[in-house]
Amino acid sequence: MSVELNLETLKQCLPEQLQAQSVTAVMLALGSNYQADKHLPRVRKDLAALGEIQLSTPFQNPDFTATIELPKPDYTNQCVYLRLAKPVTLQQLQALFKQMEGECGRERLAVAKTSVKKVTMDIDILLIETLINKNSLSKNSSPNQKFEWLIMADRYPFKAHEHAGVEELVLNRL
Repeated sequence: MSVELNLETLKQCLPEQLQAQSVTAVMLALGSNYQADKHLPRVRKDLAALGEIQLSTPFQNPDFTATIELPKPDYTNQCVYLRLAKPVTLQQLQALFKQMEGECGRERLAVAKTSVKKVTMDIDILLIETLINKNSLSKNSSPNQKFEWLIMADRYPFKAHEHAGVEELVLNRL
């Protein structure tokens, strides 16, 4: 990351407003409460195929919806910084991440007869880096190009493990 990220000063945008936006890098939150030791490495490998990745420390967290009456499996969570090899739209990224979740066996509908949901893989976009002030005369990177980090408003404020993961990645990249 070439700039400091101060989450309090970053612009927040709803994903619906950014669907066609060209994305150059993302901060992701990965989570799994079922066979995480199998699904997390698979997704990390798939993400690495898209560009350069850096990983935060994985955290094991209790499901915040669990109760004494209805215990639920813990989640393994990890944040990922992904610098894309080539820019793609947010819409394309979202579709790709949904596909990765599906390849891990993610079920979005409540098909199970139990209220304990097995989440094989969840990939959430926390922040995106977009290209702004593009020089319309050149398709190549130029000094006129600047990058801006945006927070996905539907994910903010971040959960404690997401905030810790993003902070760790920012500190390791500066």
